[in-house]
Amino acid sequence: MAHPKRKISKTRRDKRRTHYKAEAPTISTCSNCGASVKYHTVCSECGYYKGKLAIENAETE
Repeated sequence: MAHPKRKISKTRRDKRRTHYKAEAPTISTCSNCGASVKYHTVCSECGYYKGKLAIENAETE
């Protein structure tokens, strides 16, 4: 196991970790019903994906 020769300061450690952050998912609108949908997923409202019906028994009430 490698051991550090010097203590890494909290500032230096935190500077390295600034790039590890969660990003908000990209949201678009469904082309069929207009609901907000996350990219590359089937619309939970109408069951359409890229203009085609993907799920037949989606809740359409």
